[in-house]
Amino acid sequence: MTSELTETDLADPSFWSLAPQQRLEAFASLRRHDAPVYFGATGHGFHALVRHRDVVEASRRPEIFISGPGVTTPRPPRWVRTVFGDSMVNLDDPRHARLRGVVARAFTPRVVNRITDDVTRVAGAVVDDVIAHRPADFVEAVASRLPFEVICTMMGIPPAYRREVLNQINHTTADAGVRRRLRMPGKSLRALAKLHCVVGRVARQRRREPADDLISALVTAEVDGARLNSRELGSFFSLLLVAGVETTRNAIAHALHLLTTNPAQRALLATEFDAHVGGFVDEVVRYSSPIIQFRRTLARDHELGGGGRLRAGDDVVLFYTSANRDESVFDRPDDFDITRRPNPHVGFGGGGPHFCLGTSLARQEMTVLFRELLSRLPQIRSVDEPVLVPSSFDNRVARLPFAY
Repeated sequence: MTSELTETDLADPSFWSLAPQQRLEAFASLRRHDAPVYFGATGHGFHALVRHRDVVEASRRPEIFISGPGVTTPRPPRWVRTVFGDSMVNLDDPRHARLRGVVARAFTPRVVNRITDDVTRVAGAVVDDVIAHRPADFVEAVASRLPFEVICTMMGIPPAYRREVLNQINHTTADAGVRRRLRMPGKSLRALAKLHCVVGRVARQRRREPADDLISALVTAEVDGARLNSRELGSFFSLLLVAGVETTRNAIAHALHLLTTNPAQRALLATEFDAHVGGFVDEVVRYSSPIIQFRRTLARDHELGGGGRLRAGDDVVLFYTSANRDESVFDRPDDFDITRRPNPHVGFGGGGPHFCLGTSLARQEMTVLFRELLSRLPQIRSVDEPVLVPSSFDNRVARLPFAY
C-alpha cells in the first residue's frame, strides 16, 4: 500500500479549510498513486478512494463494502444511533432493501412527474417574491425555499409545522466550524431531537387519518413483518428533510454562480433550454459535488480492480468530489460544460443500492426553477463568490449575493 503523503492529510480538519482549488489539486495528486492512500492513525483511519473506478466499484459491491458500521466520517457514536435510530444510509441488505422499497414508491419518475404542478407553483411564488422584495441572498430567498416546500408537501408536513421544521434543519446544518462538522457532519443533536418530535406528531396524526403522502405510506407499511417504530420513522424523515433540502439547495446555489462565471454556457442554456437542461443539471452536480464523501467498511479481504489490497475491517472513504474530476473519465474535467457527453458523474452516488432516491426529484426541481428564473429574470446573476462552509461532508453554500 502506498505510504501516506506528507503534504496532504484528508483526516486533518485543516485540510477542509483550504481553498476549493487547493483541495482539488491535492485530489489530483492522490489520483496519480497506484493504490488508495491511507490517512489517520493505524487501525483508526481510512483508505481514500479518489479514482472514479474505485468509487463506482465500492458503490456497486455492497456485499463487500458495507454501510452498517456507519457511513459518516467519523462514525456516529453508538449511543447516538441507539437514541435516534439508524438512518437508512447506515443499513445493509436485506433490511435496507425492504425499507428502500417502501420509500422508493414516492420517488419514481412517474410519481415525481405528478408533482410537476406543485413544483411549478412553488417556483413561480419564489420568483414573485424575489421581484417584490429584491432580497440580497440567493440561498435564503431561492435555493433553500424551493426544495424545502416541495419535500414538505411530498412528506405531508402540515403548513403549521413548517417554520419549526425549517428552523431545526437550519440548526442541524449551521456553520459550527470545521472541527465540529468533521465530528458530526451536518448534525446538531438538539435540533435533531426536535425534528424527531415534529415528525412524531405528524406520524401519530397519519396513523389515525392516513393521507396521500410519504409519512402515511411509511407509518402504515410493514418492514420485516412489523410497523416502523418512532425512532425509525424519525431517523428516516430527518435524513430526507436534511439531505433532500440541503443537497438540492447547494446544487441550485452553485448552479447560479456557475452560469454567472460561464457566460457562454449560460447563453446556450437560455437559448436552447429544453435541449440542454438535462446536461446542465448533470454538469452542475458533477462540477459542484454537493456531497463530498461517504464511508464504507470491508466485509472481507478484497483486491480493487484499479489496484490496492484491502483487508476485512478496513474503512474506505468514497470521495465523490475527486471521482467527478477524474481525468481518465472526464475530458477537461475542470471545465464547466453542459454539453458534456457522456457524463457518468457520481454526484448522486456511484450506483448500487444506496444510489440517491431523490435523483428524479432533484432534476425536476432544478429544471422547473431555472426555466422560471431564466425566462422571468434573464439578467439574474451572482455578484460575488459564494460563501462556503468548510466541511469534509458536503459542499455547502451559506450565502450567495445576487442581483438581476
